[in-house]
Amino acid sequence: MINVSGITKSYGSTTVVDDVSFEVVAGRVTGFVGPNGAGKSTTMRSMVGLTNPDKGEVRYAGVRYADLVTPVRVIGSVLDAKCMHPGRTARNHLTAMAVASRISTSRVDEVLSIVGLEPAADKRAGAFSLGMRQRLALAGALLGDPEVLMLDEPANGLDPDGIRWLRNYLRGFADDGGTVFVSSHLISELSQFADDLVVIGAGKLLANDTVAAISARSQRAVVISTPQVAELEAMFARTGLAADADGDRYIVHGISREALSAQAFDARIQVTELTDIAESLEDQLIEMTNASAQYASA
Repeated sequence: MINVSGITKSYGSTTVVDDVSFEVVAGRVTGFVGPNGAGKSTTMRSMVGLTNPDKGEVRYAGVRYADLVTPVRVIGSVLDAKCMHPGRTARNHLTAMAVASRISTSRVDEVLSIVGLEPAADKRAGAFSLGMRQRLALAGALLGDPEVLMLDEPANGLDPDGIRWLRNYLRGFADDGGTVFVSSHLISELSQFADDLVVIGAGKLLANDTVAAISARSQRAVVISTPQVAELEAMFARTGLAADADGDRYIVHGISREALSAQAFDARIQVTELTDIAESLEDQLIEMTNASAQYASA
């Protein structure tokens, strides 16, 4: 388990992370989301000792990162997919990392295979696409066979097949007991495999809950259609239901599909469509963070 407790970081008069606390649980995928400038990168850098917070601390199973005896065997992180020398081959880059971290170089070919870079092992990283650099950076994070993976926008530059591979790999890593903490702007993609979400905006924690619990808070409504429009509108007036016309359909708020069906049946109204609708997780998170976004579309 990762315990982030009261992390605060300011640069001059600007506080970029403000008393943020949350836990990342083993065996689960935790998504880390927020608009640009929310403080995600600073928080993640603080979690691996690249930034010294003004206040607060981070512990891995009760141990501070600075006190870990072999950090690479506890946590593998990718905070910058361009963190490799362009003149080195993929194999040489990973070999140098392995030697510096006192990891057997036999692990190099293993991680190249895991991330699908075996065919490009002897090509220079400078010729790699962004997606290939993402895979190479992930291979570096896996060198120490860590318990935790911390990845900042790992799907950036990957094609659809690569995104699916990444999703399945991270899901499998967590299912095998590992801990995954991943930031992403691809909310719809993240929602397909994340268990929990940590949401921040303007440096403050906005939510820390399961994906299911956050999704359950969405504003729900029911779409209904009928050839008996006059009778349906009379039913709305009689019951006080809030409904918005949408062409030949009505969007009804504040009632379940089952309850609306029962009311229409009692009123002897023929129903041709009755469908639940809800805000997507992406819509919810945009609404949640909109007030703290540095830039917003008109």
